[in-house]
Amino acid sequence: MNDLGRDDSLEEALQVIERAADATLKVLAAAAKEAKRVKAAAAVGQMRELQSALSSVARLADDASSSATELRDAWRFDVAEWFASGRYTKELLASAAEAGVQAFESDDRILSYPVVVALSPGDTTVLVDRSRDRRVRPSVLVRQLGVLQERPPNFKPQPFLATLAAAYDLVVASKGSRPEAPVRLVDVHRVLTLLPGAARDYTRQEFARDLYLLDQTGVVDTTDGRRLTLPASSLTRGSASLTTVTRGGQRKVYAGIAFVGIS
Repeated sequence: MNDLGRDDSLEEALQVIERAADATLKVLAAAAKEAKRVKAAAAVGQMRELQSALSSVARLADDASSSATELRDAWRFDVAEWFASGRYTKELLASAAEAGVQAFESDDRILSYPVVVALSPGDTTVLVDRSRDRRVRPSVLVRQLGVLQERPPNFKPQPFLATLAAAYDLVVASKGSRPEAPVRLVDVHRVLTLLPGAARDYTRQEFARDLYLLDQTGVVDTTDGRRLTLPASSLTRGSASLTTVTRGGQRKVYAGIAFVGIS
């Protein structure tokens, strides 16, 4: 049975242990088959068959025990370190590129329209739009992302637009700006995540993704007679900007926001 080196990819390591487990299963199945022979022979009193099956099941059980021990000892891949070092992210992105699935890294997140993927090295899981998933084999996760990219996003534009407008009004008031003045989207995000832990639960990447989804719907008019605009201008420089990726895989940058009266 092959040992798994530290430099193997997680995908390769899982392939090796999967093949090894299949070999162990075959030995266990053979031992189970002989045990059934023992039972059948005992049921009718076939002494010669019973003796033969007893010898076989003992031998195969020993083989199965050895195979199971080798299987356990062969798994030496440090998944937690693979996550923490950033190599899992690189492997996942490479797997996505090979499969033709759009995925990009941004500030310790993986953007794959229409979802944002975060890694959790502590328990070696991933969060797909904050839903924890323990299936971290790169090829499996990439297939899941590919399926999600083919589905229409579960997004309700009108409630999000209303929330944006309320947060925008708070930022304008706090800064003493004139009505309809552009403000930074990072300031709006700060208002939306004032509660403790909220910024962790609703990241800038998720906010930028939602802005893009709203942008795609064309819903821009609020119920109080205002229209959303997303000016960029000089706000796109530095940390004031927010970045996401489009459905086609292009980078999309947002920086400013304003709500103006509909004339």
